[in-house]
Amino acid sequence: MTHRTRPPSRICPNCDGFASAAITLGGRDLNGHLRTITAYCPACHGTGTARRSPAREGARV
Repeated sequence: MTHRTRPPSRICPNCDGFASAAITLGGRDLNGHLRTITAYCPACHGTGTARRSPAREGARV
């Protein structure tokens, strides 16, 4: 009996699956912690995967 394979993952073409990044703002706060913000990919909204586009009926292949 063969094993079923998973379909290929739908990686976001804009961020290549790296949906978020920590960006330093420079400097440190009073406690000595590095100040950072998190930036998310605007196309996939931080999920790292692309949406499936349903096949249109009557579309040419």
